[in-house]
Amino acid sequence: MSLLVTGSIGIDTLETPSGRVEDALGGSAVYFALAASLFTPVRMVGVVGDDFASAGLELLALKDIDIRGVEVRKGARTFRWHGKYVGTMNEAETVAVKLNVLAERGATIPAAFADSRYVFLANTHPELQRDFVRQVPQAALLVCDTMNLWIENEPQELRRLLAEVHGLVLNEGEARLLTQKNNLVTAGREILKLGPRFVIIKKGEHGSLLVSRDDLFLMPPFPTENVVDPTGCGDSFAGGVMGYLAAQGRCDRDTLRAAMARGSVVGSFVLESFSIEALSRVTRDDAEQRLARLREMTQFT
Repeated sequence: MSLLVTGSIGIDTLETPSGRVEDALGGSAVYFALAASLFTPVRMVGVVGDDFASAGLELLALKDIDIRGVEVRKGARTFRWHGKYVGTMNEAETVAVKLNVLAERGATIPAAFADSRYVFLANTHPELQRDFVRQVPQAALLVCDTMNLWIENEPQELRRLLAEVHGLVLNEGEARLLTQKNNLVTAGREILKLGPRFVIIKKGEHGSLLVSRDDLFLMPPFPTENVVDPTGCGDSFAGGVMGYLAAQGRCDRDTLRAAMARGSVVGSFVLESFSIEALSRVTRDDAEQRLARLREMTQFT
């Protein structure tokens, strides 16, 4: 089924213990779309400035990603982020950020995309996410992401959004901040009271936790020894989850568990290079091989 993603498209400078890269293609929608396209065609909605290199959009178009929803705004500058990771690389330090075009009016979902059935609202202001919800009236599954900034500064608007979506993906720190609960299972159950049918809590190198109205499930990560750059790993995880759900055309208990396994596997590739370098080369066969290894590693009697 049709899968649409709205989110940021940016230009990144990245620093990790493995080195530094500048002017790398980034943004939540980019990582998500590349991951999801391993399982299903993707419709992308976002906005860039006229400084954005056309090669970036051409790369996305080659990956079964429909970029008709990407606006190149004349006279505007593309979102830029400079992030730095040290030590265990569990958290990024923002060295510099220039919102540029993201501080202007939001993107518009094209009429041709309005019939999208599966929709992921990547991290942005919750009011803008709610506006996107209104533009996809036929959506069967609406899932969103959020971050500390909105939890702390826009709590009421975020709660209005959560009342309108079916699922939420966020990390463990954000789950605790949103609910004021330290136990992640308890935090997940508190989030369900706000409206979503399920919440997936990302736990970094410790995997992910699903809390739903009829299930509790812990998904281990695919163990990766060569960690170069964690940027976009969470967005790619979400892309793998939503891509698989859209491909299957359903979101029942077993399919959601299976989708989390795909997200775990796809996210592991991202860690192995700077930016989208590794993710852009991954094939469906690569993902299936790693999935088979994950199954083998997690079986026990």
